[in-house]
Amino acid sequence: MQEPVSVLVVGCGNMGASHARAYHKMPEFNIVGLVSRGPESRSKLSKELGGYPEFGDYQQALQETKPQAVSINTYPDTHAEYVRFALESGAHVFVEKPLANTVEECQKIKQLVQKYQKKLLIGYILRVHPTWINFIEIAHGLGKPLVMRMNLNQQSHGSTWEVHKNLMNSMSPIVDCGVHYVDVMCLMTQAKPVSVSAIGARLTDELKEGMYNYGQLQVRFDDGSVGWYEAGWGPMMSETAYFVKDVIGPKGSVSIVDKNPDRDDVSSDNVDGHSATNALLLHHADTDANGAFTKQDQLLDTTNEPDHQGLCDLEQQFFLKAIREDLDLIPHLDDAINTLRIVLAADESYRTGRTVIL
Repeated sequence: MQEPVSVLVVGCGNMGASHARAYHKMPEFNIVGLVSRGPESRSKLSKELGGYPEFGDYQQALQETKPQAVSINTYPDTHAEYVRFALESGAHVFVEKPLANTVEECQKIKQLVQKYQKKLLIGYILRVHPTWINFIEIAHGLGKPLVMRMNLNQQSHGSTWEVHKNLMNSMSPIVDCGVHYVDVMCLMTQAKPVSVSAIGARLTDELKEGMYNYGQLQVRFDDGSVGWYEAGWGPMMSETAYFVKDVIGPKGSVSIVDKNPDRDDVSSDNVDGHSATNALLLHHADTDANGAFTKQDQLLDTTNEPDHQGLCDLEQQFFLKAIREDLDLIPHLDDAINTLRIVLAADESYRTGRTVIL
């Protein structure tokens, strides 16, 4: 029997806590420490999990625990540096998205991954989501070009709004959240992105100068496919049509829908609601000589899908598999760099008012 993989968890907020819970329940992992700048979050998490060593300094924790793997779940502006420290210490790395703030930083990290021959997995949680995997597969059968319409607006307030404001110290919502959904668009089209446009608005004075909390990006692909993604954060955001996931092709369309739109248990800033799907609605475009549809729409039940914690468990199971079976994660890293390039181009388009050619 193989010895468990020792893992240091860095960042004990929402995502860090979820990943720590995943490691805690897996006998194949052994948590050697919890790291956060503030003592409250790590102490609360340590108590919940039965007691683990706590650290306020990341580099000290690396030196003392010498982990085989590091799980980085901090604010995005720390990711590149923390990943570099982990790789140079000889550890495999799981890091929440985005990998870094610039494409250049990502390329340097890729060089380190190849130099040290370590595994680097980025937290693109939709890639392990059974319904989203099916969503992408169905999109492949809709013909070309595709029209992809997606958004995730969040009417955040209180502590969630504080988290969002902290995130916006380094990047806008269409960059931070956009990497997930642009990644899905790339997987659906399997085509090369050729240009990006974006619009945005600053809806509050609570942000640092130059930052905006609402944006929409538009991507064009070389197969004729197009996609848009919209994201807004803050107490002013509307909850009308805040969750749209829709793909259209010549042969029909597929959409993530809620079979019970009157339910009130999920709000737009609820993390479980961000990945919940409830059902896929598949529409066929075929018609007969009279113009009538030849096939009925299909409602594919997805209510037994994993919840947010279940998805984090799946991510860490895949991380373990990558380590134990020596999986090649470079294609995954290349995809992440490509996705970041697209959303950063959207940010450039917003700031310049011009379409960016990729």
